[in-house]
Amino acid sequence: MDQSHAPSPLAGAVHDLATEVVLALRSGDHLATVCGAAGIDEDNRTGIAAVRVIGADLLLPSVLHGHHPHPGDLAVLHRAVREFPPRPDASDAAVWSHWGMMSALHRTASPTAPGADEPNAAWLEGAPWQAFTHQLSVLAPLAVPAASSAVHRAAAHRVVDLSRGFVRAVRRRNWLQAAGAGRWLAALDGRPDSLGLDRGLDFVELMGGTDPRVALHVRAARLMAEGRAR
Repeated sequence: MDQSHAPSPLAGAVHDLATEVVLALRSGDHLATVCGAAGIDEDNRTGIAAVRVIGADLLLPSVLHGHHPHPGDLAVLHRAVREFPPRPDASDAAVWSHWGMMSALHRTASPTAPGADEPNAAWLEGAPWQAFTHQLSVLAPLAVPAASSAVHRAAAHRVVDLSRGFVRAVRRRNWLQAAGAGRWLAALDGRPDSLGLDRGLDFVELMGGTDPRVALHVRAARLMAEGRAR
C-alpha cells in the first residue's frame, strides 16, 4: 500500500475527535465523553494537540444541548489550554482560539465570575470581505449562543460581507470555510433573504461529507437556528 498520502497521527486524531463531537451533537447524550469515545485522555499528547485544533467545540454538545460537560472532557480541555498556549508570534486567530477555549472553560466552572480579558479584534474591522470570511470561519467555535465577544460583534456588523464570503466559499468548493461561515450566519440576525442559507448548508454538508469538521459546523448551525426559531 502506498503510504505517501496516509494521514498524520494528528490529522487522524482530529478526524476522530470531530466525528465524536458530531455524534454527540446528534444524540444529545449528556452522559457521553467525547474524548473518551475518541480514545483521548490527559496523557495522550497527540490527542491533546487534536483538542487544541478542535478548540472550544469540544464542549459544544453540552453548550447546545444545555447540560454539563463530562468531567473527562473538561480535564482534557484544561490540559490543552496549559500545554499549547499561543506563541509570542501566534496569529490573531490563534490567540482568539485559545481565548475561546479559556472562555468555554470559564463559563462551565464559574459563569458569573469575570473571565479572561479579550484579545484585540481591531484587525477584523478593516479586513477585506474575503479575508474577513476566512478568519471568521477559522474562529467558528466562537459562534455559540450567549457568548458575545468582540469577534461576535464584528461579525454582527458585517453580515452582508459574511454572506458574500459564504457564497464565494461554496463556489470555490471550500467546504470547511463555507461551513464555518454558515455557522456564523446561523447565529446572527440580518442575513439577506436571498442567501438561502438552509439549502446552502445542505449542499455544503453533502459535498464536504468526508470532513467531519464540516458536519460539525453544519450541525451546530442547524441547532442554533432551531433554538432561535423557538
